[in-house]
Amino acid sequence: MDYSRVARKLRERIAVFSGELLKMASGLIGKDTLLMLDPTDIRKKYAKKMQYLAGVHDGSEDEVGNGYWLLQVVAAEVEGDSRVPLLGRLYSTVAPGHVSENKEILDAVDMVAGAVKKRGIWVIDRGGDRRNLMVPMLSRGYRFLIRLAGNRNLIWDRQTLLASEIARNCPCPYAETIVKVEDGKEKVYHVELGFRQVRLPGRPETLGLVVAKGFGAEPMMLLTTGPVRKNRKALWRLVRSYIRRWAIEETIRFIKQSYDIEDVRVLGYRSLRNLMTLVLAVSYFAAVVLDTGAKLKVMAGHVLKAAKRVSGIPDFHYYAIADGLMSIFMRYPGRILQTLSPCTEQAALFPSDS
Repeated sequence: MDYSRVARKLRERIAVFSGELLKMASGLIGKDTLLMLDPTDIRKKYAKKMQYLAGVHDGSEDEVGNGYWLLQVVAAEVEGDSRVPLLGRLYSTVAPGHVSENKEILDAVDMVAGAVKKRGIWVIDRGGDRRNLMVPMLSRGYRFLIRLAGNRNLIWDRQTLLASEIARNCPCPYAETIVKVEDGKEKVYHVELGFRQVRLPGRPETLGLVVAKGFGAEPMMLLTTGPVRKNRKALWRLVRSYIRRWAIEETIRFIKQSYDIEDVRVLGYRSLRNLMTLVLAVSYFAAVVLDTGAKLKVMAGHVLKAAKRVSGIPDFHYYAIADGLMSIFMRYPGRILQTLSPCTEQAALFPSDS
């Protein structure tokens, strides 16, 4: 058997499958669906021989180590609990062909934007407010909501000022209250909202700077593509759109933890990237297919039942679904899917092109 040919065809099919999965998910994306982009790391603490290991910042331990970077895009609506994993792309900063983090992010944005026909609003945390990201996104007509660092320059009232200075002097006539659960405890925030029309230096587009005071010592600053209505309801919706990231971060942790991505021991870089496509497919099945299909909801109920712990099923039930699927497959090995002979398996995976 020509194993190199089999491996090549498998890689090709996985690449096609990645595009097909995104195409299928694009039907769930509406005009104002939130597209949460999150760059995170995959730490390989003890790896020595994995291909193209690079330096990454381990956020959980606040230290630099070896590993890879992972770009994930998850879609959600402002209201409701739906989550749609759209993209999971692994990359190394020392791999051949790597140019920069900005290019990796823009390539991911372009890929998703092309599939969803530019529908949706990109929601990006601090770090996404780089000019080298925002200017191309504006030029390509993408809508966004990006949290600003205070040291970014903006033009307001014909003056070039720091975003933090504009925010501190911005009147905030509207008030809202939000309750956030942190470490199992409820924390109440009393938030005041304000708004300024601004521009990026050297750009003609009118943007909105939404200012939210009350989340911390410094105002929260959200830069968004217009037009923006200057009223309480419109401003609060934008703040809530950003806050939706807090829930989506749980989805991103789920994808990393439930499928033990950091424990994968595949040595080849291309194989690692292909594996992320398979992980994306499984997370899409758990988050979308099991949650939306009528018959599959019944199946999901059985899966959740199989996963029940002493403490019961958590509110974020995708962890339980992953545990339940693992429990079922471990309980009935060999009875879930009849084992195929090597020849039959190869024919099923790689049918003849003729």
